[in-house]
Amino acid sequence: MKINRNFDNLVPSYLFAEIAKRTNAYINANPDKKVIKMGIGDVTLPIPRVAVEALKSGADELGVKETFKGYPEYEGYDFAREAVAGYYKNFGVSVDADEVFISDGAKSDTGNIGDIFGADNTVLITDPVYPVYVDSNIMAGRKIIFANGNRENGFCAMPDESVHADIIYLCSPNNPTGAVYSAEQLKTWVDYAIKNDAIILFDSAYEAFITDDSPRSIFAIEGARNCAIEFCSLSKTAGFTGTRCGYTVIPKELERDGHNIHDLWYRRQATKFNGVSYPVQCAAAAVFSDEGLAQIKENLSYYQENARIIASVLDELGIWYTGGKNSPYIWLECPDGMGSWEFFDYLLNNAQVVGTPGEGFGSQGKGYLRLTSFNDRENTIEAVERIKKLLKK
Repeated sequence: MKINRNFDNLVPSYLFAEIAKRTNAYINANPDKKVIKMGIGDVTLPIPRVAVEALKSGADELGVKETFKGYPEYEGYDFAREAVAGYYKNFGVSVDADEVFISDGAKSDTGNIGDIFGADNTVLITDPVYPVYVDSNIMAGRKIIFANGNRENGFCAMPDESVHADIIYLCSPNNPTGAVYSAEQLKTWVDYAIKNDAIILFDSAYEAFITDDSPRSIFAIEGARNCAIEFCSLSKTAGFTGTRCGYTVIPKELERDGHNIHDLWYRRQATKFNGVSYPVQCAAAAVFSDEGLAQIKENLSYYQENARIIASVLDELGIWYTGGKNSPYIWLECPDGMGSWEFFDYLLNNAQVVGTPGEGFGSQGKGYLRLTSFNDRENTIEAVERIKKLLKK
């Protein structure tokens, strides 16, 4: 018996496991210290009331013979898919309901989408990057190349026309950097993908945080329907990190290598996925109602204000960063030339604040740290005051 030896090429310890290990060690050694965690991107506000009520109602229906439902549709119930399509119309993007696949989250689908692509494809990933993109392709044994984001390009990496790629991962607003691509920049990526007969895998999990005219969907860009798949999630939009629901959009006309991509993904899902539970899909559809959108706006505004508070202190300290606007993440340059893990330990031990070391997201993250606005207002204010006191010259 043989195992998949590609796993040998993975980083031994998952980034957030190492953060938890160091943080817990500090807490155990210093039980009298209050540690404020601003590292992991998990929400702290509850899901909207309208979604809670829909979740309860959906569960009640399963307890009645006349409304009981068994296995859900692989691609999701029609009412949930139509709700997603209607949501896209709110920001001027046309998506048909039958192009929507309801899933248990963008993480699952961005990791699983590789099932329908051959192992001999070259994968282009921007760096710094959400680890799932890299790890899932290492597991599959694909060749991975990187487009580097850095301070000079505002961490909006752009394609090199001399380099060929078959699969391209983009995330905007970006995790971890908070950087957001402009329409012009995304058009460059779309043109590059079409030229290379490639497919863009576009992660828009944080699109709800955009407050200006930046594109909230790759499908707002001309030509994208011929070269892109979009993934989104209710995790950050509506606090569904524990409830688990997202969606993937694949245009019906998208084809490669003589195959229809929409049909391939349906075939994959029918084999490996039994769908999202009925009550959760009821809750998801409620999020996209007028009442639901109003309720999630309140939560999003809360996190956006937290981000503004963090960014304002960094401005005061003269520390360079991206994010803080159109994103729940703030990606800051470590002061005094410190390395990512060095600054992580420095903040933990001297200010009892936990961030995420940038180098855990790729080589271009060295010397940077990510802070998240997903926390209580009081904790956010206290954390930045500690940081200011520690770093103010």
